[in-house]
Amino acid sequence: MNVGDAAERSGLPAKTIRYYEEIGLIRPARADNGYRDYSRDDVHRLAFLRRARNLGFSIDDCRQLMALYQDRDRASHDVREIAAAHVRAIEEKVRELESMRATLQKLIHACHGDDRPECPILDDMAGVMEDDGAVHA
Repeated sequence: MNVGDAAERSGLPAKTIRYYEEIGLIRPARADNGYRDYSRDDVHRLAFLRRARNLGFSIDDCRQLMALYQDRDRASHDVREIAAAHVRAIEEKVRELESMRATLQKLIHACHGDDRPECPILDDMAGVMEDDGAVHA
């Protein structure tokens, strides 16, 4: 099948499929005319990649997961470790986002939101010094 059919069946844009081929995540056969010829297995791998990317796995993680998926002699602990590392990264990102939210909430609360030009939100972003000489971060 052509890239348009593979895109429709896998749920990925054709551009993404071409990118995955370019970086070696997928290797469709080539027809006599040189066009890509995607098999059902290719579409299955593309759907696998779509799901992995939707779960936030990096391209490198997807490469490792795909290799493990295709390796019937794999050890499940290898897959589990990739997933566990990803969860740890997500947890760290959640902490960072919660910190950003707390900072922004404080700044929003400190901002009068009126017609005056003074704005603690912009001052904070600009690293404006406090009266005691400290730069807020």
